[in-house]
This record gives sequence, structure tokens and C-alpha cells, in this order.
Amino acid sequence: MAQKQFREVIRDALREEMERDENVFVMGEEVAEYNGAYKATQGLLDQFGDKRVLDTPISELGFAGLGVGAAMNGLRPVVEFMTFNFAVVGVDQIVNNAAKIRQMSGGQIKIPIVFRGPNGSAGQLGATHSTAFEAFYAHFPGLITIHPSDPYDAKGLLKAAIRDDNPVIFLESEQMYGMKQEVPDEEYLLPIGQAKIKREGTDVTIVADGKFFHIAKQAADQLAKDGVEVELIDPRTIKPFDMKTVIDSVKKTNRCVVVNESHPFGGVAAEVGFQIQRDAFDYLDAPVLRVTTPDVPAPFSKKLFDLWLPGPKQVIDAVNAVTYRT
Repeated sequence: MAQKQFREVIRDALREEMERDENVFVMGEEVAEYNGAYKATQGLLDQFGDKRVLDTPISELGFAGLGVGAAMNGLRPVVEFMTFNFAVVGVDQIVNNAAKIRQMSGGQIKIPIVFRGPNGSAGQLGATHSTAFEAFYAHFPGLITIHPSDPYDAKGLLKAAIRDDNPVIFLESEQMYGMKQEVPDEEYLLPIGQAKIKREGTDVTIVADGKFFHIAKQAADQLAKDGVEVELIDPRTIKPFDMKTVIDSVKKTNRCVVVNESHPFGGVAAEVGFQIQRDAFDYLDAPVLRVTTPDVPAPFSKKLFDLWLPGPKQVIDAVNAVTYRT
């Protein structure tokens, strides 16, 4: 085992897959000469050369389309967006081509492509640089959407994503690139679509993904001091979503809070809450509550941003409400 940063395990996963399969290549803005905006591709140009590590123009629509075409012809591109906020420019290629060509070709054409990069807010970057896209991409059939919360999961899931024959949206966070965790030295892959219970508990289930998982964990640690035992589930994959693990937990705890960065209307928490009440209604002792960013764009002001972005207090308040401790 070795202590690795989130950015390092992304780099390790890319390097290992590029060494294993010569069809894997990386492209995006500043991924080569600059080693990536967040240094997730550092050293890859020196090792693999400029035919497999490609700097692109600032043209997300163009290089997203180039990636889709390469995947259609048997290559396995990994496309880095400097931020998924910029990927909106290339959405047509992602949701109308990458997501649909396999179905429209009757399964004859595979699209083994990964679109990866930072997602969601990262401090005072303004409204147009602070959108959480996990619910957006999960809405479209044909796309796999992965949102890991730690380095261990990120490496195993990225390697699995690169080997998948379907288009994968791989969402990271600028605020997590420096996060460290022990990661095995030997190769490993993690199954796509399998949640993980990262804390056992009996009083309430909390479902939380990405960097919001760590907000939920802080809340769970505080609640434990007050005698509330939280079962904390990290879905890891947003689409397909492992509802069975969540439902089994809710049947045990009889209460649930869903914590997710996307906005409330049509967000991940809305869908998870719906499925819980549909499939586990008789086991619920309280309504499912959710903690999300509010239904307004991210403000730039530091004080307003701190009010906009939920923290452990909002999670604790929601848990207290479903356990009738308020």
C-alpha cells in the first residue's frame, strides 16, 4: 500500500491502461505540454509521446467529436475536460452521438470512450464554473456516470471505465485532487454500478457521493458523539445506481437522508428519494429528506457562497428531523 493523492491515482490508472492497451490515448486542453491543468496527466507525454497524449485547441465540441469518431473506429480515447462546466459546449457530441450510436447501429458500433475532469463547485469561481453535472448526464440513456469520493475508488473505477465498451462520464472534483489515501501497489479494478457501505449503522441511512460524501462523513462522526449511528453509503456510480444496497439499508434503519451536490429539482437526491418511497415505503418511519445545493446559481461572494454550499450542519439537521430529535 502507498499513500497517493487523488490526482496521482488518476495518472496511475491512465498510465497502466495505456501500457496495457496501445489503443488507449489521452487528449484535452493542456494535458500534454502543461501536464494537465490539475497535473493528472503529468509525465504521460514523456512516456507515450504526442501521438497518444494530445493537446487540443480550446474547442470542446471539436475534440469531444474527435474522441467519439476515434472510439467508433476501435480506439479507446480518454477525453479530459478542464472542467465539466466547459463540457457543456460539447454536449451534442456526448448525448446525441456518444450515448446513442451503439443503440442506433443495432449494437454494431461500440463507443469505448471516457470523458473525465472536475465537476461541481470549487470555491469562489462564479456561477458558470460551479455546476454539478452528475444528475444531468445520468438523465441520458447510453451514458455511464461515475462519481468517486476517494483515491482508492477513483483508480479502480477509472480503469474499469477505460475497459468498458460504452461511453463513461467520470466526474472528479478540483477540491479532491490533493486528497491522500492508501492505495494498493498491485493492479485492481472495481465493478461499475456497485455501491459501498463505508460506515455501518442502525439509526439512519445517509447516501452521499463525490465530495459531498465527506460532508456527510463529518456529520456522521458528530452524530455518533450524540448516540446516533449512521449507516453511510457511497453509491460511487450514479448511473447505473445500486438501489438494492440503499433499499436493504433503509429496511434496516427505517430512515434516510440523501446528500448530493446537484440542485433539488430533478437531481440525484430526487430520484433516489422517489425510488426509496416506491420500493421501501412500508419500512419508512419518516419521510426521506435530502441535502443539496439550493435552486439558485452559485454566488461569487464568499459569505453568500458559504451559505449556498451545504455543510455538515445541514446534514445533521436533516438526520435530527428524520429521527425526530428536533
